[in-house]
Amino acid sequence: MKIAIVGAGAIGGYFGGLLARGGHDVTLIARGAHRDAIRANGLTVESKDERFTTHPACTENPAEAGAQDLVILSLKAPAVPDMTEKMLPLFGPDTAMITAMNGIPYWYFYKHGGPLDGYRITSVDPGDRQWNLIGPQRAIGSVVWVAGAIAAPGVIHHGAGNRLPLGEPDGSRSERVQHFSAALTAAGIDAPVHDNIRQEIWTKLWGNLSYNPVSVLTHGTLEGLSRDPDARRVLAAMMEESKLVGERLGIDFPVTSEQRMAMAEKVGPHKSSMLQDLEGGRPMEIGGLIGVIAELARKLDIPTPTIDTVLALLKTRARVAGTYKD
Repeated sequence: MKIAIVGAGAIGGYFGGLLARGGHDVTLIARGAHRDAIRANGLTVESKDERFTTHPACTENPAEAGAQDLVILSLKAPAVPDMTEKMLPLFGPDTAMITAMNGIPYWYFYKHGGPLDGYRITSVDPGDRQWNLIGPQRAIGSVVWVAGAIAAPGVIHHGAGNRLPLGEPDGSRSERVQHFSAALTAAGIDAPVHDNIRQEIWTKLWGNLSYNPVSVLTHGTLEGLSRDPDARRVLAAMMEESKLVGERLGIDFPVTSEQRMAMAEKVGPHKSSMLQDLEGGRPMEIGGLIGVIAELARKLDIPTPTIDTVLALLKTRARVAGTYKD
């Protein structure tokens, strides 16, 4: 199977390495020193249990790869608008795309059936570019439960987790989603098919939309924020406000905000991905993680005062850092 990984960083590179080792025709879309190292020496994946090297194709230009059977989009959300048109040569008539990203994806309300069925999310997909150019019909949803880092150009360090649940927007167990699930599973990726992938998306989002922005404003770790009484009040308020939005859209929340914070505390002194991006001088995933909640709350006429305040401060922090993208 021909598979392109758009955004072959820590997570995309990990998936690409496993799929290439599994015998698939993999093309990594990467750039700079990472691309050069992969071309020269191959892609190395290392973990506590093993270390292996594969030699997938690697290019900065998707047009060189041509049409694929599957595209795995593993970019940070701020990078997607600039890549949307460049990705188009990867898509043939039947090419599917797995959105392996944090937050609410552009296709979220495609075949949703709820109060916002068919709604296009401005904070996630400005100008409807992904919806219009790629199309929601190609999308297969997923949630990334994997931690990793680029240890050196061409070298991926896999830290923890190996789960990438998949799901069709309409909840069906289509032939294509079962085919891709089987292929990823055979390559060593835990990729079960879910009947309600949106529920899984919110399970991860509920923590990300609160801890990520608050960590940027305070530089606190997950453990530290969970133990700080003032931070906990803000985190809990954001969770409760977003819970109202999720419930209006048909999402169940099987744990309380207190239980969710206890889960975050157990992660330990870990910096959120958004804080890591701030410290690295990279654009943060503001739209997909928290801006989208404020946008949907307005559409549903749900007040979110804490989320709105934190979002305003987060945007200001990004402007001060010189990394804000509307």
